[in-house]
Amino acid sequence: MGTRLLILACCFAASSAYVHHAMQPERVPLRQPFATMDRQVGRWTGREQVKLADNILTVLGVDDYVNRIYQAAPNDLVSLYIGYYQSQRDGDSIHSPMNCLPGAGWEPMSTSYASVVIPGRSEPITVKRVLIQKGVDRQLVLYWYQSHGRIVANEYTSKALMVYDAVRLHRSDAALVRVVTPIDLNGSEAQADARAREFVETLVPQLSKYLPS
Repeated sequence: MGTRLLILACCFAASSAYVHHAMQPERVPLRQPFATMDRQVGRWTGREQVKLADNILTVLGVDDYVNRIYQAAPNDLVSLYIGYYQSQRDGDSIHSPMNCLPGAGWEPMSTSYASVVIPGRSEPITVKRVLIQKGVDRQLVLYWYQSHGRIVANEYTSKALMVYDAVRLHRSDAALVRVVTPIDLNGSEAQADARAREFVETLVPQLSKYLPS
């Protein structure tokens, strides 16, 4: 009986130690800080937008972020936001743009998925495509979640994979990448779509310099 109790006690101690280790909030840093990110993306040249306020950063919980406007011509604009989380186990998690956009006054008019061919990748990536409107202003949004070399468009799939990787790899680091471009009054949604896709095609290969694989 004493031997059996000792074995059970050892098993319990080992399992407890494993669970404790698995639940530790690991933090995986960027390969390089976003401050070093190239301002040239294809034919677009980037400039910093106004820094996010401290109270907004507290709500977002990001460890590092990019918030830039890229311009190739007077009416050829794309905005880029990337928010990176070293860990999502300690209360900070990625906020879906579908929750944030309405809070900023933008109404989603249509939501779908888009397939984008990326140079050097054997398969196209799939991103979320959202047409938004505020008054007479319209914009096209492409966004995705990126972690451990994967690009995922669906929020629920991203959350499921985060849990899976937290157990399997003890990692929950991830990034939200969002690209927004205006639809000019004299332009078309198709033109905005082509512009956003071209930017994404050029951007994605550069992200591996910064996001952990």
